[in-house]
Amino acid sequence: MPERLAEARYCQVCGRYLIERVVEPEGRARLQCEGCGFVHYLNPRVVAAVIIEHNGRVLLQQRAMEPSRGLWTFPGGFLEIGETPEEGAVREAKEEVGLDVSVRSLQGIYTRRRHGIVLVVYSGTSARGDAKVADWESLAVRWCAPGEIPWGELAFETTEEALREWVRARGA
Repeated sequence: MPERLAEARYCQVCGRYLIERVVEPEGRARLQCEGCGFVHYLNPRVVAAVIIEHNGRVLLQQRAMEPSRGLWTFPGGFLEIGETPEEGAVREAKEEVGLDVSVRSLQGIYTRRRHGIVLVVYSGTSARGDAKVADWESLAVRWCAPGEIPWGELAFETTEEALREWVRARGA
């Protein structure tokens, strides 16, 4: 049973307690309201991100918040209602590092199963290289050539997976 099931306690429909039970015909444990019977599905959340390239280097930011405070990743965040993953990735780059990004292509889709995260990563470029630190998002930003990526200091396994694919695609 995923840890996330334990997070929800009350029904969003009637406010009564939720109980964990196997729901037929699915045969899977779900949270169900003991009062109205509503089944609460806890689905993965979508994170949109972009690997920004400028002059053969990739932009990394050092996270200012948990999880993984102090470790490195590329700009990204949770998708907002009403936006596409591509729009979310562009928005996050602007918010987190102050850059206007042009998306080139889909880099890949990665999953953090234990945490219920689906990460959609794009490859993009910026005409400018003057990324800035957003105080609430980043401790630092830096451009890295493929050989300069701090592999032992990356925030998430999906960050490493996407960056390794980015490096391979460039033949480095």
